[in-house]
Amino acid sequence: MIDKLKIVGQYILPKHLLSRLTGKLAAAKAGKLTTFLIKQFIAKFKIDMSEAKHSDPEYFDTFNDFFTRELKADARSVVEGDNNLATPVDGKVSQQGDIKEGRIFQAKGHDFSLRELVGGRDDVAAPFDEGIFSTVYLAPKDYHRIHMPITGKLEQLIFIPGDLFSVNPLTAENVPNLFARNERAVAIFSTAIGPMAVVLVGATIVASIETVWEGTLKGKEIKYWDYSEQDITLEKGDEMGRFKLGSTIVALFPKGSIDFSEELEAGSVTRLGELFATVKQAPAESVIEDTEESEK
Repeated sequence: MIDKLKIVGQYILPKHLLSRLTGKLAAAKAGKLTTFLIKQFIAKFKIDMSEAKHSDPEYFDTFNDFFTRELKADARSVVEGDNNLATPVDGKVSQQGDIKEGRIFQAKGHDFSLRELVGGRDDVAAPFDEGIFSTVYLAPKDYHRIHMPITGKLEQLIFIPGDLFSVNPLTAENVPNLFARNERAVAIFSTAIGPMAVVLVGATIVASIETVWEGTLKGKEIKYWDYSEQDITLEKGDEMGRFKLGSTIVALFPKGSIDFSEELEAGSVTRLGELFATVKQAPAESVIEDTEESEK
């Protein structure tokens, strides 16, 4: 009954207004009030501040500064090797697997459209049709910067306004089309394994989504940026964006490009920089055929 009330409440709450008000509070330099809120947040969610570059709550001028805090330089290590992809965030795997007939699995009884997720553009969705995806939920206690799984050249960015439902597991199990209806930003990169999309999904009281190249993304209409003529390359492990308050990412890869780590499945805790996936090797007979063709 309580869970049902929580879901109904999300439909009737003025989520955008609530998020704007929360965003103003989170951005305010409120001195002792800010420090008090940060200390309460740390205690409630049992946040390990020993990993943070600055561990003293009084260091942060705003709640946003605290929430998007940097880690110490040695707090994480990025998996080495060109064939190894690094986990992009701290969080928990919500779902991952194959994209089937243009649909992405959300939770039992729910899936959503790949095309809708990326803003309704067939040209953006096509490279990932029948591909592979991973959805990772970032809880309030988690580190909230997103990093690159693999080195990539930025090609496109699409900002899509939408709802601001919570993206926690309860909501994912009960709100249809959740990740394709919430506000989101779709970053498309070209990589050594083909195109890769990292979708940053907004949520209730998420004050904003940011990327390192465009800053804060806001608006009431879909916005599109084309970077194909620019040389914006991010290395594996580089920061690509951040959430001000918690949310979710959906990573998309082409068919046959990678295998996710055997350690990862729905419910697995993720740690930034650890092994996320490995590049799928071509079958031996395919390699032989390619070699024969090159010798002709």
